[in-house]
Amino acid sequence: MEGLTLTGVLRKAAGDFPSRRAISISGRLELSYARLHQLVDAAAACLADAGVLPGDVVALAFPNTVELVIVFLAVIRARAVAAPLNPAYTKEEFAFYLSDSESKLLVINAEGNAAAEAAAAELGIPRSAASLPDASGTLELSLPAGSTAADGTALPLDTRVNDPSDVALFLHTSGSTSRPKGVPLTQFNLAASVKNIRSVYRLSETDSTVIVLPLFHVHGLVATLLSSLSAGAAVALPAAGRFSASTFWADMRASGATWYSAVPTIHQILLDRHATRPEPAYPELRFIRSCSASLAPAILEHLEAAFGAPVLEAYAMTEAAHQMASNPLPEDGPRKPGAVGRPTGLEMAILDEEGARRPPNVPGEVCIRGPNVAKGYKNNPEANKAAFAFGWFHTGDVGFLDADGYLHLVGRIKELINRGGEKISPIEVDAVLLEHPDIAQGVAFGVPDDKYGEEINCAVIPREGADMEEAEVLRHCRKNLAAFKVPKRVFITDSLPKTATGKIQRRIVAEFFVPPAKAPRAGA
Repeated sequence: MEGLTLTGVLRKAAGDFPSRRAISISGRLELSYARLHQLVDAAAACLADAGVLPGDVVALAFPNTVELVIVFLAVIRARAVAAPLNPAYTKEEFAFYLSDSESKLLVINAEGNAAAEAAAAELGIPRSAASLPDASGTLELSLPAGSTAADGTALPLDTRVNDPSDVALFLHTSGSTSRPKGVPLTQFNLAASVKNIRSVYRLSETDSTVIVLPLFHVHGLVATLLSSLSAGAAVALPAAGRFSASTFWADMRASGATWYSAVPTIHQILLDRHATRPEPAYPELRFIRSCSASLAPAILEHLEAAFGAPVLEAYAMTEAAHQMASNPLPEDGPRKPGAVGRPTGLEMAILDEEGARRPPNVPGEVCIRGPNVAKGYKNNPEANKAAFAFGWFHTGDVGFLDADGYLHLVGRIKELINRGGEKISPIEVDAVLLEHPDIAQGVAFGVPDDKYGEEINCAVIPREGADMEEAEVLRHCRKNLAAFKVPKRVFITDSLPKTATGKIQRRIVAEFFVPPAKAPRAGA
């Protein structure tokens, strides 16, 4: 049973490596595996004694702090459900997510969160604050008695045995084309996911990483934090509670980091800093991982040249408890720029609209099934019927498997640009834009067009000091793209709208640059 639950996997790592460093904040705090295990069990006991019952949803609104790590692990140890939320949400956003998840308790950091607290108060949800003022002390958790159990009943922690079927994590999809959908992930889903990630990157107790992405997102939480803790590896949290390019490499050196994982936007920020203010020396890394958005081959090449490590692009989504495919380490096979790698620990197929498999190199919808895949969305039978047709989970992505079994993505089904019947992959246009030496960031998107139904536009951010004009962007595109794929209009800007995790969503970019009256509908 131990290997079938996330808590069991983490308990085994703590037993195998009790004295090794688990969590640290540079110059401020360091917790061994044994100490982290003690803190988690004590906090879980507090939650149980306060009336948090198995199956209760506990919302967490924190920056990337040690308190978040402890409370998250304590919630799932108590057989409750952790629902990490972006601490920067507005009151209205908190109200939606707290209500949709049916949260029974909100836990925040000691500094407080006015928007989260106001939303919880309106919904009648009890609030609590967590603080670890001293690494040698206990976590201070201000829980009112009977916080969630209306009749005051409580089940002691020692009576609670984690089961593989327990829902442990509740997240929402990013809502790139529709209203966010709730995704319940079980202990078994999470145990399978961290096993897959640990295996493909050969993570061990000798590894160390710095958290780059927010822990309310599956990328930072599962790929970086939980996979590392399941391997007995070390994890460093940024002192500011979030990523900072100015301190990132210092944190990497201080923690003896051997790898890191980030979205392409973060990689680009690090490359820009390298170009203007390079470090005297960079740590020797086993690999750099990129996920959650398409990485242009030109950026991959620049990353490898700048930081001297193989860059492994991966493919993931919330419904799969993160990773679905990845390029392998150099010793395990070739990495292919422009491909997101081979399936990792699950079955993958490219299906047509009738559910039949497509042959190699023929695009269709990417579909998956396996132990890390969620069973369905919460209270959404219509979405479940569409997403789980033919016995597979349908990702909504178009792609193809090559002869070597590597997955190549074409784009989101709802983001493909249909220009007069010609289907254009915005990912392909993005890659061409980023091959231009004076373009730092670029994104292609579709807009309504009276003649063709849809037309292609793009937005670019020039590199610092570059004098970029629309004519030069179009010249570059005409040289490298078929005529029907060349953007009709180019927006030159100094910023692009991004999600909280640094992802660029085409729908949001289109609505930002095109007047609202002409912006495409969500999902168009």
